Amino acid sequence: MSSTKLNGTILIHGDEAVLPHDRREVAPSISVTTTFRANDSDERIDNIDQRNPGRHVYSRYTQDISTRVEHILSKITNGHALTYASGLAAVYAALVFYKPKRIAINGGYFGCHASIDVYRKAKESGLDLIGLDDEFRPGDLCWVETPLNPTGESRDIQYYADKIHKVGGKLLVDATFAPPPLQYPFKWGADFILHSGSKYFGGHSDLLAGVLIVKTPEEWYNLQHERTYLGSMMGSLESWLLLRSLRTLHLRVPRQSQTATALVKWLQDVASTPVGQTYDGVPGGVLSKVWHSSLQTKDSRGFEPKKQLEGGWNATFAVQLATVEQAKLFPHSVRNFVAATSLGSVESLIEYRARADVREDPRLIRISVGVEEFEDLKDGLREGLVKVSQVKSKL
Repeated sequence: MSSTKLNGTILIHGDEAVLPHDRREVAPSISVTTTFRANDSDERIDNIDQRNPGRHVYSRYTQDISTRVEHILSKITNGHALTYASGLAAVYAALVFYKPKRIAINGGYFGCHASIDVYRKAKESGLDLIGLDDEFRPGDLCWVETPLNPTGESRDIQYYADKIHKVGGKLLVDATFAPPPLQYPFKWGADFILHSGSKYFGGHSDLLAGVLIVKTPEEWYNLQHERTYLGSMMGSLESWLLLRSLRTLHLRVPRQSQTATALVKWLQDVASTPVGQTYDGVPGGVLSKVWHSSLQTKDSRGFEPKKQLEGGWNATFAVQLATVEQAKLFPHSVRNFVAATSLGSVESLIEYRARADVREDPRLIRISVGVEEFEDLKDGLREGLVKVSQVKSKL
């Protein structure tokens, strides 16, 4: 699929190649079995094609629903997708697969950094971390999260791909904030794509999943073998929930993107209002900054996020309140948003980010836009900003 428009037909029917021929049900049943009856042949387990299994043996290898999920994900990401028990399980699997000598990484989701720390404990020789703007060497893994958590700002995939490939290294792109149809990292030089499937692919705050996408079948089979013995496959219920969610991805993500972009524009106007004036009922000075890919200008290298985010802007971004006291109160003052961590769900979520990540500015708020009506979300934000504007800073 080369078009930036996400194909709903693929999302609905893209798993038919691996459906049993005698399947009569329309909605798939939840498969809860861990093991399957052997046939009367002496066929070895390791002779079964794990990507296109004619039958299943044990759910740590394959099962019906997760196989269907992987076929759909492969088609919409232009690669070969493998699912995991969580986003961080996928992070660890990528580290085991690549065995990097050094990792170039800056900022982003704190959970990835914590998972790298766990991986480092298992390496007697250690593992050095460097910055994305440091000089690369052979054996390096360049880890680029874009758009970035929590601000939703974009990084130039092509630039880092060219830089790491010059020394023979690999580029992993964590594209959780921009699933199809927003961004296609392989197009810009990525070697490996990571998603927390709990977020936009899942989209309903009810499952944990991770996804790794590679370019070749050989890489997929190697990852699948390692996943089998890491034991980090998705559970049966989570696989079923993810398959259900993928059916509507083309309806959810574009709407979330459009609504978020409109809210960012409105919030930026609020943030630009001087103290002593008001904008659309919100007093100036309460909101000091808005971060989002749509607000980035062309950088010194000529990078424009709009070119990379060809299917629309990301639906998760961040704002900064004037004071810490206002920031702590704000998520609980906004109607039509749920004060909770995570992102990508049908309900809009809002979070005082320092609650989860102590590295963040204590005035920063992360916002994940759902599928509610734009005007209702704007009204909720307006009411919340007005309320917290009355909070006095502690001396």
